[in-house]
Amino acid sequence: MNDFLLEYKYLITSCIEFLAAVTGLLLYKKYKYTAAKYFIYFLVYLSVCDFLAGYVYYIKGDGFLNFLQGTVFVRNYWWSTLFWIIGAILFFAFYYNKILKTKGFIRVIKYSSLVFLAFSVVYIIVNWNDYFVRFFPIISILGAVIIFLCTVFYFIEILQSDRILTFYKSINFYISFAIFIWWLIITPLVFYDIYNSHYDWNFIFLRWEIYLFANIFMYSTFTFALIYCKPELETNNP
Repeated sequence: MNDFLLEYKYLITSCIEFLAAVTGLLLYKKYKYTAAKYFIYFLVYLSVCDFLAGYVYYIKGDGFLNFLQGTVFVRNYWWSTLFWIIGAILFFAFYYNKILKTKGFIRVIKYSSLVFLAFSVVYIIVNWNDYFVRFFPIISILGAVIIFLCTVFYFIEILQSDRILTFYKSINFYISFAIFIWWLIITPLVFYDIYNSHYDWNFIFLRWEIYLFANIFMYSTFTFALIYCKPELETNNP
């Protein structure tokens, strides 16, 4: 199992992610006049960025990027931090500002995301050398807080409105459910990473397995939601 995971984890994740993006593009007309169109753009963005993150595989051996050997770009921590840990958080802050109705919730998410962005930029500048060799737990944790705020505010609005009667038809419900569970599962790993030795292969394989199955769950949920759900025309900013 470990050997299979080591060899195919990137391919499996890329395929399930690509499937969600292609499904979104095929059904784009269905969501063209809703906020969900931005989510489809985001899925395409993730697929492209994840594909680019694979550049590290072409540095080894006789790869066409082997000239990067010995540089700070030999690892893709910097890119993953930029496009996912920071980029994804900012997207969801933007997205929930589109779909939430309560002005107080919108303001909290807006200012929280601006503080998160400012803190992340300053923290990276101060720890510039580490930016290329590891992830920053504090940025991941603060990002998770933003995600939890977004999803909890959305769930509160659902519970307080008539939409509770048809929540199972809403793509935003499945998006919120999937990202809430994903961050709930992945965030605790950040604390273990602090104490983890790169030579502790039992932990490394366990972490890979958790990430793999969490990704399969999240992107499968996105794909299902795009196919099953009905467009919500009552968006704040169509």
